[in-house]
Amino acid sequence: MKKIELIIRTEKLELLKGILTKYEYSGLTVMSAMGCGHQKGNTEEFQKLGIEINLLPKLYVMTVVWDEDLDSILAEIVSKLSTGTTGDGKIFISNVEDVVRIRTGEHGKNVL
Repeated sequence: MKKIELIIRTEKLELLKGILTKYEYSGLTVMSAMGCGHQKGNTEEFQKLGIEINLLPKLYVMTVVWDEDLDSILAEIVSKLSTGTTGDGKIFISNVEDVVRIRTGEHGKNVL
């Protein structure tokens, strides 16, 4: 299993959900995030207050997929979520050793 953590533009969430649904994954965690990177952030709205903040709104999304689906899912995410401009986000991938459903205690494939 692979854990995919994404930092994406807020308006791209529905596209991402569609991709995951296509591969029959329905579980994901979404959190609001603020961040900056190569995009450098947007300070205009805070300049009036005399505050310099270089953070932009983003979404943090986490899901777990099977190893065999990873490459196809990543290719589709890059293809459909990219605007071709700075600030499209990042994808982080890591190994997952196991998953346990708290309610039943079951492990592994059936949990996803």
